[in-house]
Amino acid sequence: MTDPAPSFPPTGSDAVFVRRAFWVLLIVALAYLLWQLSDLLLLVFGAVVVAAILRALADAIGRVTGLSERWSLVAATLACIALLGLAGWLFGAQVRAQVDYLLQTLPAAWRAFQEYIGDTDLGQRLVEAAAGWAPSTSGMVRNVGNVAAITLASFGKLLLVLVGGIYLAAQPRIYRRGLLELVPPASRDTARDALGAVDTGLRRWLIANLAAMVAVGVLTGFGLWAIGLPSALTLGLLAGIAEFVPILGPILAAIPALLIALTLGTETLLWTLALYIVIQQIESNVIMPMVTRRAVSIPPALALFAVVALGILFGPVGLLFGAPLAVVLFVLVRELYVKPLG
Repeated sequence: MTDPAPSFPPTGSDAVFVRRAFWVLLIVALAYLLWQLSDLLLLVFGAVVVAAILRALADAIGRVTGLSERWSLVAATLACIALLGLAGWLFGAQVRAQVDYLLQTLPAAWRAFQEYIGDTDLGQRLVEAAAGWAPSTSGMVRNVGNVAAITLASFGKLLLVLVGGIYLAAQPRIYRRGLLELVPPASRDTARDALGAVDTGLRRWLIANLAAMVAVGVLTGFGLWAIGLPSALTLGLLAGIAEFVPILGPILAAIPALLIALTLGTETLLWTLALYIVIQQIESNVIMPMVTRRAVSIPPALALFAVVALGILFGPVGLLFGAPLAVVLFVLVRELYVKPLG
């Protein structure tokens, strides 16, 4: 009796294996390419944020004045430029003087803080631990060239984001149509609804956040002025800008004010600490519930971890855009995953 002939897999299985391996390698290569372009993608997202702000302002101008969409956008862009120029003209000299005062005062305030907590064992350990990352004056002087280069590069990125945002705001339908063309026709309606929800959610969140930034900046500046703290205007502007980064931003903005208050005595320090605590309570329980009534409200823990994760991965740019990116992802998950399940 002869042995049965060995069975070989069908020839089509080799083609299936090669096809699957090709797709795996393609996905890995695409992920690596996206990682290498992560800084550029964040700048593109920043341009999207700027475009959302301009479109929201243009829509408001169009409703009030009856201008066409194009002229409303031109008016919104010119209004933003004029507002920035007016702010620089009115407050530039004063803010510059107060920033110089802060730069001269903060080293002495840091030394006072070290002496203040250095009397205890725990305080001494904290001072020694902080000495590793606290910059020295000589180190900062030696790195002036690096700081100037970083500042110039940051200004270039900011200019790229602003110009890109203007282009995106001028012709949003073209870019939206291009994104939809990448989606299979069967899923195109779902993708169109998701993009519309993202646009609405991001725009409302930005408007609410800008209102909160203005309120926090005004309250902080006025409160510090009432306490008698120097550089109240600069510290108020810093608090308002830092409000864009949830949770972490207000904490970081309070540190310079507390250090300066420490040099003026314990009573001033306690008043300053109480002011920041009260303003944050007002922001959390009064301002944000009012301004986010119709906006996307993401859970605080999700916003915190999104900001921290992107800050670790991409540095200051990721820290800046962590919250709006979390809003976009939150809306996409809700529209593309939660709603179909419901």
